[in-house]
Amino acid sequence: MLGVVPEEKVIGGKKEASPVTEADLIILDSNSTEKPAQRVLGVIPARLASTRLPKKMLRRIAGRPMLEWVYEAAVRCPGLDATIVATDSSEIANLCLEHGWPFQMTSPDLPSGSDRVQAVAEEIPADIYVNIQGDEPLLQPEHLSALLRPFLRAHVDVSTLRVACPPESVNNPNVVKVVTSLDGRALYFSRSAIPFDRDHSHPGFWKHIGLYAYRADALYQFTCLPYGELERAERLEQLRFLENGIPVYVETTDVDTVGVDTEEDLLAAELMLGRQTHSPAL
Repeated sequence: MLGVVPEEKVIGGKKEASPVTEADLIILDSNSTEKPAQRVLGVIPARLASTRLPKKMLRRIAGRPMLEWVYEAAVRCPGLDATIVATDSSEIANLCLEHGWPFQMTSPDLPSGSDRVQAVAEEIPADIYVNIQGDEPLLQPEHLSALLRPFLRAHVDVSTLRVACPPESVNNPNVVKVVTSLDGRALYFSRSAIPFDRDHSHPGFWKHIGLYAYRADALYQFTCLPYGELERAERLEQLRFLENGIPVYVETTDVDTVGVDTEEDLLAAELMLGRQTHSPAL
């Protein structure tokens, strides 16, 4: 049976979720007699600095800080045994303390969210780490459940998500597209419209949702690898996996999200979350 995050490994906050049950655990080898349980830790990298939208993690959307929407969606996912915020900011740490969220301070010099997740992994052991982007306020628990499904296959080390790309976003370089093999393995991620529809056959385009799950060894390996030429050109860190021959498996979701990078994104998320908040179904 898996336990909660040890108190001595977490700076601030308390683990709010109830003790993990057998039904919550991911079983990686369905043919195994023993069916070993795997501990899954959700990590929300929350860097305060942002070039296009300063202090965006603290910006309020429908009356609540953006980070609050993300954290509360994550803790509702039954596949996560625990969730922690990884931050370099005392302001975000204070928000965590105010709400009783577990958090860990990380170096402001870390270059990516994946490096921030690895910093947590060095303190808190788990079998699978889930990188939950803190600027995805429309995150739903089903996104994280979908992200974890590929790990039912023992050979999967890294997973991410895709959703059908709206026609108006196909040529938008801020919307990353992905193409996959028949078994769901990512062939390429790009800011360009891929595949190129030369004969107007309408192959369908897939938008990449920037959530990731990694087995512990794959996460560590990623942070040790040098930047590659494709990663530098596209400014997409997931290409580091592909350039180094590490397969990334892509699960499909029907629920789109809005990654918030600009004031326009913030307004779009505000509108959508406002509708959800005032929906009669809620």
